[in-house]
Amino acid sequence: AMAFSAQKCGICFQPPSIILIYRDNSQDKTRQRIMPVRNFSRFSDCSRAAEQLKNNPRHKAYLEGVSLRQLQKLYSLLRGHLEGQSLAESLEKFHQEETIDPEEDMNKLDDKELAKRKSIMDELFEKNRKKKDDPDFVYNVEVEFPQDEQLESCAWDMESDEEI
Repeated sequence: AMAFSAQKCGICFQPPSIILIYRDNSQDKTRQRIMPVRNFSRFSDCSRAAEQLKNNPRHKAYLEGVSLRQLQKLYSLLRGHLEGQSLAESLEKFHQEETIDPEEDMNKLDDKELAKRKSIMDELFEKNRKKKDDPDFVYNVEVEFPQDEQLESCAWDMESDEEI
């Protein structure tokens, strides 16, 4: 069994950080982990950033239950924010990029694009198989931090709200 069960994952824009609400199974407590995002600009590659975070030895154990695609989504929201997009615009853009076009000729795609489509299809298949009534929902919340610093904008990705 995992030592930590991810419950909810979100992105905070100011200061840029990924926030994980998780269950510490050994102590039966729900905790919050803040992972600062460094060296990330609007030109950064979200996939690479997500992989680096997921494989980071300091965070690896905590992020076991968070999918790579979900982390990519959070980074893409951050990147959109850095480009001056609203949260709604970033979500719409992400959604378009993550939607399979039935008219698209898969034979014309390069390997990277093809792999991406395949992972989207696998994910859609998993979602349907689990029959989770889980709309892709992100919303802004204000979180009180122990250090008493107010976060003006945090986007929570509800995909991680399911039990793992």
